[in-house]
Amino acid sequence: MITTYHRPQTLDEALTLLTQPNTLPLGGGTLLSAPTTDSVSVVDLQALGLNTVKKQGNALEIGATVTLQQLLEDESCPDALKSALKLEAPLNIRNSATVAGALVASDGRSSFASALLAMDAKIEQAIFDNSKVEYRTSNIGDFLPLRSSNLITKLILPLNIKLAFEYVSRTPADKPIVCAALAQWNSGRTRLALGGYGKSPMLAMDGTEAEGLESAARNAYHEATDEWASAEYRMDVAAVLAKRCLA
Repeated sequence: MITTYHRPQTLDEALTLLTQPNTLPLGGGTLLSAPTTDSVSVVDLQALGLNTVKKQGNALEIGATVTLQQLLEDESCPDALKSALKLEAPLNIRNSATVAGALVASDGRSSFASALLAMDAKIEQAIFDNSKVEYRTSNIGDFLPLRSSNLITKLILPLNIKLAFEYVSRTPADKPIVCAALAQWNSGRTRLALGGYGKSPMLAMDGTEAEGLESAARNAYHEATDEWASAEYRMDVAAVLAKRCLA
């Protein structure tokens, strides 16, 4: 239950408020608006100018409060990432959910987080250090397992890559049972991320070439049994999806 609402006009003010106990950032509100008995204070980020998408050279900089739908509709967004975004949530949710909120709340079935992991996306976070704001950038692979509580300010995605996304689900609009996102650089570097299981997507391959891609996909799911599918099923499907991505 939201008991106190703040709408700071500066990042400094927002960070100061967020140091208080039981205080959380508010982006699209899709999570914090859910009924709960816990009392929390919220810091609305709307006035901080974090809602822009900018192409900077070979990178796409996405503000933390950009909505999933806003990113999907941006002309610089790769087509494969758009496919992952459509699967992440229905339209009504995409119109309000922010990229930062979706990433913080993501689990292993998140198609959005899986695509970002394949792209080796960077996450910029703002923190107070010696009474001044500092920005720290980390790889998404370092962020996802720990989910730092520092305030995300932007995501940074490479555009000088080829990206493919494939998935299998019970229905076309359902969360994936298995999904595969494959990114390749001109140098030959290949990253394969797999989703559909667990607390976070898995990085199955990050190599200088695509050799052994299908084996890497199979090996990643060797213990991935849950209520949705067996490990054997996921292993077989992952190999097929990885091959499709490469093609």
